[in-house]
Amino acid sequence: MNDAPHAPGSRGATPQTPAPPQAAPERSAGPAGARPRAQESQVAQSEPQQPPKQRGGRNLPAAIGVGLSLGVVIIISLFVVKVLFLIVVVAAASVGVKELTSRLAERKGIEVPLPPLLLGGLAMLTSAYWIGLQGAAASLALTALALMIWRMSRPPEDYLRDITAGVFTAFYVPFLASFVAVMLSAHDGPQRIVLFLVVTICSDTGAYAVGYKFGRTKLAPTISPGKTREGLAGGIGLSMLAGALLMSWLIDGGHWWQGLILGGCAAVIATLGDLAESMIKRDLGIKDMGTLLPGHGGIMDRLDSLLPTAPVVWLLLTAFVGG
Repeated sequence: MNDAPHAPGSRGATPQTPAPPQAAPERSAGPAGARPRAQESQVAQSEPQQPPKQRGGRNLPAAIGVGLSLGVVIIISLFVVKVLFLIVVVAAASVGVKELTSRLAERKGIEVPLPPLLLGGLAMLTSAYWIGLQGAAASLALTALALMIWRMSRPPEDYLRDITAGVFTAFYVPFLASFVAVMLSAHDGPQRIVLFLVVTICSDTGAYAVGYKFGRTKLAPTISPGKTREGLAGGIGLSMLAGALLMSWLIDGGHWWQGLILGGCAAVIATLGDLAESMIKRDLGIKDMGTLLPGHGGIMDRLDSLLPTAPVVWLLLTAFVGG
């Protein structure tokens, strides 16, 4: 009697064995689970394709919006009253000086006297517009003297370091910007400024477009890994094309072949200027000089190619069509 219940239980073990039913769901779950994994892998593969739409992790819509806004301000100030554009240049140079000296203090402990720098920059730009390069050069020399005197109010430790950084800042930002003021002072100053800005912007735009699509060979991998030789060629080509068109359309007495030379030289110098600031930022251990312009960084991150290009464009325009 006690064995009877166990006997049926033992007999029912064979039909009760769920091995086949369990195996079947596992097999059917395999293909069903394979589809989500494939879909997840497809999604995972599609997600990394989005970052290349941004340059250096920047917000391209914001960058484009800021760029268009700056363009409107520049055009209005140029063709309404020329002095308004001079005010824009003074403001940009002042903010650039503030950004550079702030980063030097934060990252290297270099204390550059700011008041004589700002006043000296104002003197350089205004004297360049009203007097010429002689006035800008004299203002640069006076700014260096003012920096030396102002720094005497603090202990002598690191005196030479601080003064050297201050003179470099005065030369790099307001003095190079004074060539823009000199171009502006010409009778066709607004047209010269447009030519200068367009060839420089085309250099950056052409380098980005061609480098993004066809870039293979790194230009300076230890300084700026994103730049390629193919991109440099694209920037030079687009800048030369813009220079040829604008030189013959906007500049009195200008010829297309002069624009080709001007555009090519501007593109090369703009690239070198960009690399130079990349060296400065790598030395400081920062990505951007500031955060004032969404999608761009700081003012200095936009002036890096414009500042060194200004004296080259001024020199070539003076040689081709006069001052």
